[in-house]
Parts: sequence; C-alpha cells; structure tokens
Amino acid sequence: MIPKHFNIRVYGIVINEQQQLLVSDEFRFGKAFTKFPGGGLEFGEGLKEGLRREFQEEFRLEATVGELFYVNDFLQISAFNTEAQLISFYFYAEIEKETIASVSEKKMPLASEGEQLRWIALSELTPEMLEFPVDKIVAQKLTDNAPSLGKL
Repeated sequence: MIPKHFNIRVYGIVINEQQQLLVSDEFRFGKAFTKFPGGGLEFGEGLKEGLRREFQEEFRLEATVGELFYVNDFLQISAFNTEAQLISFYFYAEIEKETIASVSEKKMPLASEGEQLRWIALSELTPEMLEFPVDKIVAQKLTDNAPSLGKL
C-alpha cells in the first residue's frame, strides 16, 4: 500500500550517568509495547521543540534536546495507520535529575492506556526489547557505539 500522508515523529535518547537508557513502556490501542520516549510532531513546531513538548506532556519532565542521532531514510509504514509514512528523528536529550527519581528499573505491566518510564542498562540493551522497526535499528546503533556515546 502506498501511504497517503507523512507522520513526523521525534524521540529522545536519554542516557544517565550509570549508562542506562530511558525507555517508555506503553499500552495503546489494546497493545503493550516498549519504545523510546517521544511522539508526534505538531504543526507549527520545530523538531526539538516538539520533543521538549512530548517530554512535558507525557511525563511532566523538562528536557534539554541535543544533537541529532538518527533519521530513518527508508519507507516505514505506521504500525497504527497503514496510510501514514513515518519519518522518525532521534535526538540525544537530558532531563533534570530531580524530576526522574521515580523512574523504575523494572518493567511493570500496564493494564490500561498509559505510559511509564524505565531505565535499561546499555550493556543489556538488545533491539528485541523494543517494539517498532525504527526503534530496533536505533537500539542496534546504540549498542554498536556504546563506548563512544556522547551526550548533548
């Protein structure tokens, strides 16, 4: 099927001092999945501004968005709308330490619509831990480059 419109997505790659990656466990449309924190860009906002808004709206976190890490350069159809072609931008980001004290290191099952943040050790990260195809590619790139990962 040929997509009919674009869906621009923005995601944050947050790595803490313990070399742990922040992920979002979510339950939407009757399905549980793990992904990078972020979401859809809205009309009238820039990429970094959209990512800051996503962190604020979804998690009540203030994010500092850094350099671009990855953009998918291939056709990727949305898992939720077969008429949408995804263009996904992944940025390094930092969040204030004080605001993330309650983030878990254990996956908790979600029984209803929502999301929950969790830390995964970079040394244990595998692409299979994430649900979506572009996230899997980014996870592989992160594990391939783990010793040289930058921040902002």
